[in-house]
Amino acid sequence: MRVALMIEGQEDVTWEDWVALAETCERVGIEALLRSDHYLSVSGAHERGALDAWGTINALAARTSTLRLGTLVSPASFRHPSVLGKLATTADHVSGGRIEVGVGTGWSEVEHTALGFPLLAMRERMDVLEEQLTILHDGHWGDGPFTFHGTHYAVENLDARPKPVQRPHPPLILGGAAGPRAARLAARFADEYNTVMPTLDEIAERRAAIVAACERAGRAPIPFTVMTTALIGTDEADLRRRAQDLTIWRGEPVDLAAAADRWVAGTVEQVVARLRTYEAAGVERIYLQHLVHRDLDTVELIGRELVPALA
Repeated sequence: MRVALMIEGQEDVTWEDWVALAETCERVGIEALLRSDHYLSVSGAHERGALDAWGTINALAARTSTLRLGTLVSPASFRHPSVLGKLATTADHVSGGRIEVGVGTGWSEVEHTALGFPLLAMRERMDVLEEQLTILHDGHWGDGPFTFHGTHYAVENLDARPKPVQRPHPPLILGGAAGPRAARLAARFADEYNTVMPTLDEIAERRAAIVAACERAGRAPIPFTVMTTALIGTDEADLRRRAQDLTIWRGEPVDLAAAADRWVAGTVEQVVARLRTYEAAGVERIYLQHLVHRDLDTVELIGRELVPALA
């Protein structure tokens, strides 16, 4: 199983924090560092700052040499698809082909209201997402002039240059609960489908929906991945200490028993055993959401012990 680090960039992650996280990931052998794409805290702590996701990725791309970088995920409501296409392609060139692009509908009403972004009804958001994916995938990353006239966007004779370093394009990640329309879009456009904090039963159900959608689209099943909160200790005492750190960060107690079905929590040995059950259920990559982002010891522990154990 592949292991990536996932950071909630809207929770006061400074540029210095990003550099430290990226350098640590690269040094200890974590293959990818992905970040959320938000402009306001989603935990309600609006005093926390948020650097722009794609600005951060482009800057980190120039500071690293092997680490893969990307978003999980960029809301379609934040950017015109041509802006997202150019940002991602630029990052792919700066990095030499190490970028992954996660795209979603957007969901935080408080954030959209504060920043002045429209938050449409879910059906319309899915319409916007589908048009964005069409322009990004078939237009910016495709070959030859591309024309598209949709309800929300239109492009005329688009032949975006340069094309990404990764051909035919950077990996495109979609995600959610694998409902019928989401699964159809994934089968049409995505290179990976990600689901957030699922139970084992939900993993089985959602992966089956993606596999079935891919079969209907006439393609092989795309990789199925999971993003979930990680709380990992070297032993039980270290785990309790890290749970206390997370309690301080969250502002509420961490109940490890209640989190057992959806988080990856425990000692390294316990986490490896948990992830082996995910692997048996068809999960190919795990994104470990590391909330206490200034705790670089946990990042080192993941790279030093967890990654080799799952290789």
